[in-house]
Formats: sequence, structure tokens, C-alpha cells
Amino acid sequence: MLKDGDIMVYLDYSATTKVSDEVMDSFIKASNYFGNPNSLHKLGLDAKNLIDASTSQIARLLNVDTSEVIYTSGASESNNTAIIGTCMAHPNKKHIITTPFEHSSIYGPINYLVDLGYIVDYVKIDNNGLVDIDNLKSLITDDTILVSIGCVNSEIGVRQPVEEIGEFLKEYKYLYFHSDLTQAIGKVKVDLKDIDLASFSGHKIFGFIGSGCLIKKKSVSIKPLIHGGKSTTSFRSGTPATELIVSLSKALRLALEDLDKKYDYVSELNKYLRNKLEKYDGVYINSNDKCIPNILNLSVVGIKPEVMQHALEEYEIYISTQSACSVSSVSKAVMSLTNSKEKAASSIRISLSYITTKEELEYFVKCFDKCFRKLKELSR
Repeated sequence: MLKDGDIMVYLDYSATTKVSDEVMDSFIKASNYFGNPNSLHKLGLDAKNLIDASTSQIARLLNVDTSEVIYTSGASESNNTAIIGTCMAHPNKKHIITTPFEHSSIYGPINYLVDLGYIVDYVKIDNNGLVDIDNLKSLITDDTILVSIGCVNSEIGVRQPVEEIGEFLKEYKYLYFHSDLTQAIGKVKVDLKDIDLASFSGHKIFGFIGSGCLIKKKSVSIKPLIHGGKSTTSFRSGTPATELIVSLSKALRLALEDLDKKYDYVSELNKYLRNKLEKYDGVYINSNDKCIPNILNLSVVGIKPEVMQHALEEYEIYISTQSACSVSSVSKAVMSLTNSKEKAASSIRISLSYITTKEELEYFVKCFDKCFRKLKELSR
């Protein structure tokens, strides 16, 4: 419960964001275009024209063609479509390459394909968590159909050089490169020129849960996962969700505005937190200088993550123990980076936004100190 003078502090922006007032306004206005976009009457055509305008804006913002924009229910569906759809369209190739840093919506479809006889290799990462390019090259065979490497890890924040990876993968005409951009869009600049398939979700950029996008370059062949019914493309059936599409377009435009300014601001917040937290005995900062500033992962050794999470919640402070979609009690990403099961089993994630304030972080630091000291005393 909030106490006098206390504030509510949300530090779980990598899990989801609140819908912004501007995006909500676009959704409400779009709801007036209630005709089915597939209908040929005026109400249907009005809705279709609104969707087409939104698609044009998304394509322009991401520097892709309008035909390459596929609307989905979110990044999980986009990732599944990219991975399963690409592999199903090329059944003679059975090899996939990924990393130990991916989201569960990458491992889920890959494990599904493994059950169907596909082979998966995990590329090595260096001490900073970056993909070992030489090792990646060594893993590629004539049977490789897909390389899936996320741009930003959702737990630690490592930013992979996906542009560099995409550039050298272009040498291989027989495979495709997919990148999950969910934690990157609206936080760092990403060039999609050499990325064949890219996924992102609206609810990470102050848009709606249930809205997402898959960018599929014209040169890529995929099999749709959802069949039947006209839509904006042939790769995902279903009546287009006018309000969600319009609001996604608005959210993306706002997310990409003043990106450098937002990045610098969040970097200062991240630096403030690091300086405060690294002074504690038993607290280890897992996020390094290869990570985006929006994510600060740390291990509080000797205190279970969920215990610290709930202790902070008593002060109306909300953080995460891992990715919100994680199914393991031990962070695979932290384990891969630190080689420490102790750190992997005691990690928490603080995720920041350009709307986070210094006042909120000062309050967090004050309450973290109380919780840390109390829990350490109880653990003795």
C-alpha cells in the first residue's frame, strides 16, 4: 500500500508499457471506422484506406515496402510465423542457428521444429555476450535454412550487431536471417536493409497488447500459420483489426521520434542506478557496456529474486525477475553470460523508459536499501 509521500514506481517497461494517451486517441478515432476492411461498400473502403495509410507510415518509418508489412497479434506470433513459416516453405533444409540469448517465443517454435526432425545449433557468445561471428560462420552448412538472432536480449539488454551479421549472411543465398526486434524498436536505431525477417510488438512501445508486426522481405518465401479469410496480406489470414493497426502505426511513429535524445536521457538514468547499486556487497551488475541503457540486470546473491521483487512491491515498486514470458527459475541469459548459477538464480531486471523520472529512481534506491538490509538480516 502507498504511504504518505510515497510514489508508485514502474520499472518493468521491457515486459510491457502503458498505452500512451496519443495512441489511445488514435485507437478511439479509428473505432469510428467500424466497417469490415474486406467489405466493398463505403464503410469497408474507408476502413481499408485508413489501414493502407497506416501501413504506408510503418513502411516509411522502417524503410521497407508496404507489401513487406504483415500484421500479427504480437511478437510471439511474428516469431512463430517467421521461424515455422520459413522452414515449412523450404522442407528440404533442416538446420537452424540461434543463440542462448533468445526469448521463449523463439525457442518455442524452434523446439517444435526439432520434434519434427530439424537440427538446431547455438552460436557461441563472447565474454560480453556478443555473437562470435567466426563461430557463426563455421556453423553454416548447405542444410541451413534460418539464422535467428534477436537484436536486444530482453533480460540483460545485450545489443547484437545484427546489421553486421545480416551483411555477411547475404553471402549465403540459400538461407534467411530473422531478428526479433521487440526490445530494440523505439530504443535504438536498427537498419533492416540486410535483415530478411523482423518481429516487433506494439505493447513494448506504448501501444496495445495484441498488436504486432512481422516484416518479411519480398525475397523470402514463407507458409502462413493462419489460413482462411482475406486480410492485408496472404501470409496471415483474418479480418484486419483497424483500431490495432492504426494505433500500432501511431505508437511506432512516436517511439522513433527524438530517438537519440531519449537514448541519452535513459543512459543517464542507467548510470545513476549503476553508481548506487554496485556499492552493495553481494550485488553484481550483469548488464555491461554492450547493453542498451533501458535494461539493467543485476544479481542480488543470497536473496531469491521473487523475494526481492515482492519486498519492493510493498513500496509500490515494480520490477521483474526475468523476462515476463520466462518459464525457468534460473536465467538462461545470465547463466550464458556469467557462467555462474548463483548469479543466474538471483538475478532481477530493472527496465527503464524515457518517461522514467529521476525522482522515481531516487525513491527506488531508498526502498531498495531498506529491502536489501532487511532481507540480508533475515537470511543470516
